[in-house]
Amino acid sequence: MAASCIFCKIIKAKKLAIATSAENFNILQNNGRIAHQVVDHIPKPNETEGLGIGWPAKETDMDKLKALFNEVKAKM
Repeated sequence: MAASCIFCKIIKAKKLAIATSAENFNILQNNGRIAHQVVDHIPKPNETEGLGIGWPAKETDMDKLKALFNEVKAKM
C-alpha cells in the first residue's frame, strides 16, 4: 500500500474521531515482516483456540443508527 494511501486513512480516522468527539483513537495495521507481521494469517484452528479479536454484539435500532450515521457524515 502506498504511503499516501495510509496517510489518507489516518486523516479520515482523525476526522471521524473529531466528528464523534472521541478524545482518543487507535489504528493498527501491521503489513509485512518488518512491521512484525510474522505470520501470514491469523492462527485460528477453531472457535476456542488461537487469536480472537472481538467485542459483544448488541441489537440496535436501525433508525437511530442511520440518524447517527447522517450526523457524523455531516460533520466530516
